Amino acid sequence: MLESSLHTDLKNTYTQPGDIQEAQVDGYLIDVQHGEQLIEIQTRHFSAIKTKLQALLINHPVLLVHPIPFEKWIIRQDGANISRRRSPRRGRKEDLFYELVSLPHLVDHPNFSLEVLLVRVEEKRRNDGKGSWRRKGWSIVDRTLLDIVERRRYSSTADYLDFLPGELSYPFTSHDLAESAKIAPGLASKIVYCLRHMGQLEIIGKQGRSYLYNLSVNQ
Repeated sequence: MLESSLHTDLKNTYTQPGDIQEAQVDGYLIDVQHGEQLIEIQTRHFSAIKTKLQALLINHPVLLVHPIPFEKWIIRQDGANISRRRSPRRGRKEDLFYELVSLPHLVDHPNFSLEVLLVRVEEKRRNDGKGSWRRKGWSIVDRTLLDIVERRRYSSTADYLDFLPGELSYPFTSHDLAESAKIAPGLASKIVYCLRHMGQLEIIGKQGRSYLYNLSVNQ
């Protein structure tokens, strides 16, 4: 499995004495059962666990843990030759919304909380000709955890307003958010979409072809 080592490393990080790994709860396999709390570690594809979360949240508090590679070291193995370099790309907490866009409606459930981790990882690649064309056939064979740089837990929908920069002027468009937060326009749109579904933002009009958003009066 692509990220099995990273997943295992984080599972061990969150396991405390008395906890149960790979527990069976309501017909689902749980990464870590910590007393009444269920901990699920998901490195990507939130859409794949939507049904599972919906079922578990009915009767159990669930903590969803999502690691974002803040720094990535790439190890390339081509036969006997091995090299190691640091990727120039750095992840940031806002990258969460590439995944959260799959289940913003679950965030306001009283049993749901989410923890974002900025992590340093090591990614092993092999020149086997089976990988993505973007990597010119190199396959990612594993990812391992080097270090956790930062943790941030979100327990209520209001917590996610932290993703709106303090210098952002209201009302604003998704383009304004992208410029203020220095993120891609597509990511800004996903943040706005999620905050709207959480009931934290509302549309109050338009500016040209763009919607204008403000904080919800019901928050």
